[in-house]
Amino acid sequence: MSFLVHAVLYSMLHSVGAVSPAADSVNWKAVDSLVGRPSVVQPGDVHRFNFPRSDLHVTVAGVAIKPAFALGGWVAMQAVTGGVVAMGDLVLTEDEITPVIKRLQQGGIEQTAIHHHLLRESPRVYYMHVHAQGDPMKIAPTLREAIALTKAPAPAPAAPAGAIDLDTAAVAKALGYAGRVNGGVYQVNVPRAEPITEHGMQIPPSMGLTTSINFQPTGGGKAAITGDFVLTGDEVNPVIRALTSHGIEAVSIHSHLLEESPRLFFMHFWANDDATKLATGLRAALDVTKSQKPATR
Repeated sequence: MSFLVHAVLYSMLHSVGAVSPAADSVNWKAVDSLVGRPSVVQPGDVHRFNFPRSDLHVTVAGVAIKPAFALGGWVAMQAVTGGVVAMGDLVLTEDEITPVIKRLQQGGIEQTAIHHHLLRESPRVYYMHVHAQGDPMKIAPTLREAIALTKAPAPAPAAPAGAIDLDTAAVAKALGYAGRVNGGVYQVNVPRAEPITEHGMQIPPSMGLTTSINFQPTGGGKAAITGDFVLTGDEVNPVIRALTSHGIEAVSIHSHLLEESPRLFFMHFWANDDATKLATGLRAALDVTKSQKPATR
C-alpha cells in the first residue's frame, strides 16, 4: 500500500473517535487468554483473533486453497464505552453451523450473515458473519467455546513471510496498490474513502471493511484470485461489468452487516489467469468505486 494510502488511513482511523479513551479500559491480555489465542493489533486499536481452517483441504477448479487465500476465519474487537464491539467471519463446514450458532447465541454473539464466498469448491464451506457488543469477558469465552465445536486447529506460531512464486512488483504496479505476502498468498487491502458507521460509531476499516484482494500463485506467472469488493448499491453493477469484461467472475453478492451506514454490499470474485492481467482487471473495478486512491498509477 502506498505511503499516501497509509497516511490517509491513519488519519481516518485517528479521527471521528476511531481510537478513544475506552481503549484503555480493556485488559487485552485477559481477553487473549479467554479466547485462547493471541490477538494481532490492527490500525485503530483493533484486536484481531485469527482462526485459519488449515484442517480443511478445499479445492476450486483444481486449485488447492491455502488458508490465507479463502479459509481465514477471524473476529476483531475494538474497545467502546461499556466494553467492546466485535465483528468477524467464521469459516465453517455444514455440520458445524448449527452447533456454533447455538453456542454463540447463548453468549450474546449474533449472526449477521451465513453464505458462500466461493463457487465450485469441494468440499463446500460456509462463512458465518458475527457481531457482538458488551463485556469482553463474556464475549471472549463464548467465542472460544464456539470455535471448540469446530475442527479449527489450535493456534500455531506465525510463520515467516517467505518467498512466493509471483512477481508481486508487477502485480502491485498493475493494481495500483501494494500488499504483503502471508501464508503463501499476496494480500492487498484497499479501504473505502468515506467513513462507515453503525449505531453512530465509526467502524475502522480493519474490522472487515476494506476491499480484500488475494493472489495465490498457480505457476507460470498465473495466480488464482479471490476476495471481496466493499460496495455501495450504485457501484455493484459497474464493478460486475468491469470484472467480467476482464475475465473475472463475480461469484457472490450479499451483506455482511445489518445496520451500517451507508448500506454496503460485498462482492466476491474468482479467476485463475495471468496475475498481471488479472490485476489490471481488478484495478478497472476499483476505479469505479469510492475507494481510497493510490498516489500513482
